[in-house]
This record gives sequence, C-alpha cells and structure tokens, in this order.
Amino acid sequence: MRTAEKFGQRLQAPIAFLHKARSREQAHKVEMLEIVGDVEGRTCILVDDMIATGGTIVTAAELLLARGATRVWAAATHAIFAGDAIRALEDSPIERVVVTNTLPLPPERRFAKLEVISVARLIADAIQAIFDETSVSEISDGLNERF
Repeated sequence: MRTAEKFGQRLQAPIAFLHKARSREQAHKVEMLEIVGDVEGRTCILVDDMIATGGTIVTAAELLLARGATRVWAAATHAIFAGDAIRALEDSPIERVVVTNTLPLPPERRFAKLEVISVARLIADAIQAIFDETSVSEISDGLNERF
C-alpha cells in the first residue's frame, strides 16, 4: 500500500486498491476481487509485479470499467505472458500494457497495445552508485524506501 501511496503522491492523483483472493483449488485463478476507493470517471492504471496468464489483470480492468472507470492501463515489471496471456490482453478492455524488459520478449510475443521499457539505464545507474559508494535509493528518488 505504501508504494501505491507514493505513486499517487508522485502523480498527484487519488489511489484505489484492488483486493484479490486466489483460489486454493486452481492455480492462477482469482475467486474474489474488490475495489477499495472511487474510480468513477477516472483513468485507472493497474500496477503489478508481473503478468503471467493475464487473467487477474484483465478481470481487474473489467471490474474497474464496470464501476465507472473511463480508461484502464496496465503496468508490470515482468512480462511472463504464459499460455494465452497475449490473446487475453489483446482482447481485453485494457488500452495499454507497459512492461519492462527484465525478461526476453521476442518480436512474435509483442502486440499492438504493448510498450516495453528498458531497465538498462536503471541497472547501470545502480552499478555506478555502488562503485561510487553513493546511495542507490537516490536513483528512484526515494520511491523504493520503506517507511
């Protein structure tokens, strides 16, 4: 939650949370998803650490739109895109999917809604900070600091 709050402050935007509960019987299946916060009339950005099958993030986008959101984007660090994830994302109401290049993503696994951002500069800056014995936390302007 604290990371979300920092993003909200950085973007000068209100935040909402999606609470999910995974199925105990089926892997990669979400049984319950609830929104905490007001999304009506807003553009929503779903942020997660990874997108595996796409099921959770697509379900979340559909729920946000059903609750009155006007647009939904998705962002994740790792693009696993297992199984039918690409088709699920392409067919979903998500307008844009932004991921990093922490995992290889060959051209045939890319699609029109996808934007891939390189982490090369961030890693280079972190290595430089370590060698210079300066703060790695300053690279993210404090976003990764714990309260």
